[in-house]
Amino acid sequence: MAMGKRQRATQDSLFIPTASLARSASHTFYERLNGVLTKAGFDDFAEGLCAPYYVEGKGRPGIPPGTYFRMHLAGYFEGLESERLICWRVADSLALRPFLGYDLTQRTPDHSTLSRIRQRLPVEVHLEVFTWILRVLAKADLLKGKTLAVDATTLEANAALRSLCRTDTGEPYQDYLTELAKESGIDTPTREDLAKLDKARKKKTSNDDWEHPHDPDAKVTRMKDKRTHLAHKAEHVVDLDTQAIVAVNLGDANEGDTSSITWSLLRAEANLATVSEDPQAARKLHERRMAEVVADKGYHSNEVLVDLRASDIRSHVSEPSRGRRKWKDKEEARVAVYGNRRRIKSPRGQDLQKLRAEIVERGFAHTYDSGGMRRLHLRGRGNILKRLLIHVAGFNLSLIMRKLVGAGTPRGVAALFNGLRKLFQALLSAASAGETRFMRYRFTCLAQWRFRLQTRRAA
Repeated sequence: MAMGKRQRATQDSLFIPTASLARSASHTFYERLNGVLTKAGFDDFAEGLCAPYYVEGKGRPGIPPGTYFRMHLAGYFEGLESERLICWRVADSLALRPFLGYDLTQRTPDHSTLSRIRQRLPVEVHLEVFTWILRVLAKADLLKGKTLAVDATTLEANAALRSLCRTDTGEPYQDYLTELAKESGIDTPTREDLAKLDKARKKKTSNDDWEHPHDPDAKVTRMKDKRTHLAHKAEHVVDLDTQAIVAVNLGDANEGDTSSITWSLLRAEANLATVSEDPQAARKLHERRMAEVVADKGYHSNEVLVDLRASDIRSHVSEPSRGRRKWKDKEEARVAVYGNRRRIKSPRGQDLQKLRAEIVERGFAHTYDSGGMRRLHLRGRGNILKRLLIHVAGFNLSLIMRKLVGAGTPRGVAALFNGLRKLFQALLSAASAGETRFMRYRFTCLAQWRFRLQTRRAA
């Protein structure tokens, strides 16, 4: 391959036909996604939903609600962490501009506009958009609602431990350490002295005594990688038949799984009820919605199993080793625990646990690791939940795109095209090599035939 040389001086073209602009795999993906949203009437739905929160004839025109939600959806598909990155990507991308409804001469929204609209629209509006996309999934036969799995993960908050303050006096953490150092005999402690003193203390950052002044909802907890950090807890309710995320719950990072599962299942039940209001979507759902719930051993407790049994839900919750149990005056709990134990030891129960570990963790990886929301850039549970609902809705839309084009993200479509191109090149190479071998065989046979003919003539 010859080396290319960059032109030192270029002259821009006066007129450029838009049809001749360079296209990438992202154009195909976003065109198909826009077709799905347009066919379902997303823009009309979003504008009618957000109309009560705007005043006609006052102020400058805001960006359309459909564009606002599409920008947050692009945050999932492009793996962007913050709203500022979303706006930068939209301004630079030739594929995202037509997806949002902007041509090359129009200026795209900046992050302050996006933030302002997020503050204007309440959480209920974002939840309505989330359930609307669930309805689209149900019509595409990608939502059943029979067997649901529940699991939670931690999201790193946009807050630092060194900025903690006491809940009773508001004293900063560094000032508190300085007072402790002076009481121990160090008059002018250095940062190294404070670090040693802090390391030697036990139970030094209790959530009852400390909070972040700018994000009180963030709680001190142990992350997946064993680090201690301020974080939030995101809990998913996933349909094991289709991998669709039915509900998202955002809570305190130090809240126990046995306490949060009730709210997550109630939200999932409400979302499925909203989806079933559409007759076409209701026909696609299973007759017995929320018939089974699958969870790991962190959700196992007598109260949870009794509540699930009272709600006529078959539980498949892994049971931790607790030794010999005592059931005096706990007959209802004993029946629920033994029934759950019998189900998790059955072949179906073991298959459901394997499926839960695979599908739920895959959803966490797509939405938070490759999706860019493992580290949050917003503060306040309401603001985070607004972004999280549309972000997870993007994951649900990727299930439809995977069914239509074979990949759920623009990067996946590009990888698919590259794979097809390499396969085509390999077939051409194999055909060329086969043709070469065939020609060599023909030449060899022709040479042998000539040799035999000459031999016969000589004889």
